Amino acid sequence: MIPSFPRRASLEVLRAEAGDERSVLVHERLRSGEDPWDFMSELPSVDELVVLLLRTDVYEDRGGNPRDPRWNDSVLRSIAHEYPELSTTVWRMLAA
Repeated sequence: MIPSFPRRASLEVLRAEAGDERSVLVHERLRSGEDPWDFMSELPSVDELVVLLLRTDVYEDRGGNPRDPRWNDSVLRSIAHEYPELSTTVWRMLAA
């Protein structure tokens, strides 16, 4: 298990960052002329983006292979352990 995360921001801050990122994704797709009814369900949720950001932080700080299912599962479980509010999202991502 990964002992701690390089980014120790509060979940509120992480969610705000992820919300901003999601807004940018929506804006880009709208500007390219896509219909929101066609793409909104494809976008990751704010909590999914938080999990992905945390996983990226671990990769950038400690290395690893995100394509290795064992590495990925270990990091995701660590996220669920360190951020219990994200555990439902993490388990859903693990099941996918």
